[in-house]
Amino acid sequence: MKSTSSKYGTVAVTIHWLIALLILVQLGSGFRATSTVESAAREAILAMHAPLGMVILLLMILRLLWWWFADKKPVPVAGDPAWQTFSAKAVHVLFYIVIIGMGASGIGMMAASGAGSILSGAADGPLPDFSQFLPRAPHGLGARLMLVLVALHVGAALYHHFIKKDGLIWRMWYGAN
Repeated sequence: MKSTSSKYGTVAVTIHWLIALLILVQLGSGFRATSTVESAAREAILAMHAPLGMVILLLMILRLLWWWFADKKPVPVAGDPAWQTFSAKAVHVLFYIVIIGMGASGIGMMAASGAGSILSGAADGPLPDFSQFLPRAPHGLGARLMLVLVALHVGAALYHHFIKKDGLIWRMWYGAN
């Protein structure tokens, strides 16, 4: 369950891949909702998008608590240039910040706009124009930043796997190396 000095444990791996999958779903559904004109279709998309955002936020909090209280991360890969080690840490910290910020801005949008009651079925009515609410700007910016972070993270993993061929990608998978 716990990580070793060279490999992430099953709890960390599971949380990582659940968050990764849900982020891809969220990015797709969020951009689709933004470009959807028809209100009922946008409402259906957002009725899935909002609760999944809460799941991601809770998983991220669980991940942070896991690192703080129960587990230690594997040591950084030896031999990487200092700029790569710094960049990897920076991307991971930015992931944490952006995910928590996206969750907070999503909650803020639902609260400020009253859309939460519409999406949950507790109230009827058209969805509000989210651009009229302050949390919308950071939520949209966060989504774009998330695309950049995902591209950097996946690009670095593929670089290590196909160019450096150092097996780094297997640290974040199940089983022995």
